Amino acid sequence: MSFKKGEGSTAPRNRFSRRGFLGGVGLGGGALGAGLLETEAAAQSTGKLAGPGPGPVTLNINGKPVNLTIEPRVTLLDAMRNYLGITGAKRVCDRGTCGACTVLIDGKSVYSCTVLAIDAQGRDIQTIEGLAPGNGMHPVSAAFVNNDAQQCGYCTAGFVMAVKGFLGEHPNPTMEDVKHGLGGNLCRCGTYMGVRQAALEVAAATRMKGGKNG
Repeated sequence: MSFKKGEGSTAPRNRFSRRGFLGGVGLGGGALGAGLLETEAAAQSTGKLAGPGPGPVTLNINGKPVNLTIEPRVTLLDAMRNYLGITGAKRVCDRGTCGACTVLIDGKSVYSCTVLAIDAQGRDIQTIEGLAPGNGMHPVSAAFVNNDAQQCGYCTAGFVMAVKGFLGEHPNPTMEDVKHGLGGNLCRCGTYMGVRQAALEVAAATRMKGGKNG
């Protein structure tokens, strides 16, 4: 994860790097290439090789296991959108730059276009569809509405997940912290101030309740 450095900012350059998390959870950097190498190494140790044709994959998405048969080259983003009909994460740049495909993996923000579905097995994957049960609205989503933090809405799902992941790690941020922490997500409509205010609103409400960002 990387962000844009704010003008006049004194925050450390890598303090809240979103692209930096990719290495932290072992899924990023060159996830597509590295994932294939890891899969091949694991196959050599077990005597089982995945691919090149479709094979069984089980993903834990929003608390439920889902089974599908896909080629090892299929990314998590494509598996969700093209095979499972989970379309909240959007395909925009498809190269780990814009953040529209952000989901949470084990509670950390991840660009799903940079993760192979086969490498996401055994992980807890959360998408915007799983944020709030029933007809309720998650506090982060509600804060986006309160602060008019969306225009065309195409990047909104990725921003909501990025905010949730960021606040999970940094529950008491300043405006400068939020600016840097969400710098890996881009909005063509320019709703950045609304997004940042929404993040601060959720953080303040959570502190008042003495709880955690759920």
